Parts: sequence; structure tokens; C-alpha cells
Amino acid sequence: MNLLDAVEEKEYIIKAIDTEDEELNAFLFSLGCYSGESITVIDHKKNNCVVSIKDARYNIDNELAKAISI
Repeated sequence: MNLLDAVEEKEYIIKAIDTEDEELNAFLFSLGCYSGESITVIDHKKNNCVVSIKDARYNIDNELAKAISI
């Protein structure tokens, strides 16, 4: 299951980040988005998701949301 399938306002645990891009992995890690961390989808938009990680909110695009397994 990935973030696009997540129910809004429900907390999930990140299982894996499925991307080959090391720069993207480093960016996500700097946001606190890594395996074992909790994440909550606040809202699904047309082209992105609003997520909460460690009391901060971020907009991530749908391609990135597909890469985050929960």
C-alpha cells in the first residue's frame, strides 16, 4: 500500500521508500520521511498529497506518494 491509498487523517508507519534516486532519498530523510517513521495523509489533492511528518506538513506530488510504502 502506498500514500495514494491512505485514508486521510489516519496515522501510518512508513515501511519503505521505493526510489532509485539517492538525492530524493536524502531529501526525504532530511524531512524525517524514512522507514519506521509515522506519517499521516492530511489531504489528497488532484496532483499531490498533504502529509504530516514529525509535526510538520508537506506537499508531495503523486509520483513521490506512490514511492512511499506504508
